[in-house]
Amino acid sequence: MGSVEIPTKVLTNTSSQLKMPVVGMGSAPDFTCKKDTKDAIIEAIKQGYRHFDTAAAYGSEQALGEALKEAIELGLVTRDDLFVTSKLWVTENHPHLVIPALQKSLKTLQLDYLDLYLIHWPLSSQPGKFSFPIDVADLLPFDVKGVWESMEESLKLGLTKAIGVSNFSVKKLENLLSVATVLPAVNQVEMNLAWQQKKLREFCNAHGIVLTAFSPVRKGASRGPNEVMENDMLKEIADAHGKSVAQISLRWLYEQGVTFVPKSYDKERMNQNLRIFDWSLTKEDHEKIAQIKQNRLIPGPTKPGLNDLYDD
Repeated sequence: MGSVEIPTKVLTNTSSQLKMPVVGMGSAPDFTCKKDTKDAIIEAIKQGYRHFDTAAAYGSEQALGEALKEAIELGLVTRDDLFVTSKLWVTENHPHLVIPALQKSLKTLQLDYLDLYLIHWPLSSQPGKFSFPIDVADLLPFDVKGVWESMEESLKLGLTKAIGVSNFSVKKLENLLSVATVLPAVNQVEMNLAWQQKKLREFCNAHGIVLTAFSPVRKGASRGPNEVMENDMLKEIADAHGKSVAQISLRWLYEQGVTFVPKSYDKERMNQNLRIFDWSLTKEDHEKIAQIKQNRLIPGPTKPGLNDLYDD
C-alpha cells in the first residue's frame, strides 16, 4: 500500500505559522484494548499518518504515547514529524487547572510538548469529578477570559505550540475573541455532509481559525441510520468516481479547506481515508451535496442536554 504524503494546512493564528496535516487520526473512547491501539497507530504511521488527535477524557493518551514512543525508537518518525493534539476536560476548565492538566497529559503521552491543545467544550464543571455524560448539576460558570489567559500562558511556557478550542459556536467564539490576545488556531467541531456548518465555516475563515471536523463520516455516538454512509445519492457519486462514500465525504471536507480526524483502526479503511488527494469532486457533485438534509448528530456531553450549548 505504501505511504501517502498528506497535505498540510498552515495555522495562521500561530507565531511560527505551524503546519498541521489535513488528515489526522482520531482516538475517541471506543478503543478499549490498548494493544490494538498501539498496533493501529504504528500501522497508521507506516501508512503516512502524522497527526494524532486525543484528549484527557478519551483514556487513549497513554496508549498513544506508548505507540509514538515505539515508532520514534523504531526510526519510523521523529518527534518533529508528528503533530499531536490533546484537549482540556471540563473538570479542569478553570484558570488555575489548565497548566497542571496539560502537564499531566504530557506526562501520560510521554511528550515534552503538544503541537495543539484545545478546550474540549465551552463548559466548566466541578473539579475532580469525572463523569460522562456530565451531570448538569455539576456545571459551573465558564471563566473564558481566565481560562484563555492560562492557555496563552501554556504557549509562553512551551508546553504546546498552538492553542484552540473544540465545540465552540460562532457566539462562543465571538466571546473568546473579545478577550483573547492570541487567537485560537483551531476549532474542532462535528462536521460532515449531513452537518455542513456553513455559518461556522464562514466565521472561522474570516478570523483565520482552522476548522477540524470530528465524526467526518457521521460515525460516532450515532443512534439510528447514518445519513451519510447510507445515502443513495452519495453512493451514486461514489460509484461515479470509483470511490467509497467515506472518501467522497472526506474529499468534500478537504475541498472546503477544513481538516479532519476520522477514526478507524481498520488497516484498509485507514488507507482509504488517505487516498483522497489525487482526484476531485465535480461542480454537480457539490450542488447535490448542498441539498442533503442537515441535522446535528451529537447533542452535547451533558445529561440532560443544554439548550444554549451551540447557540443555534
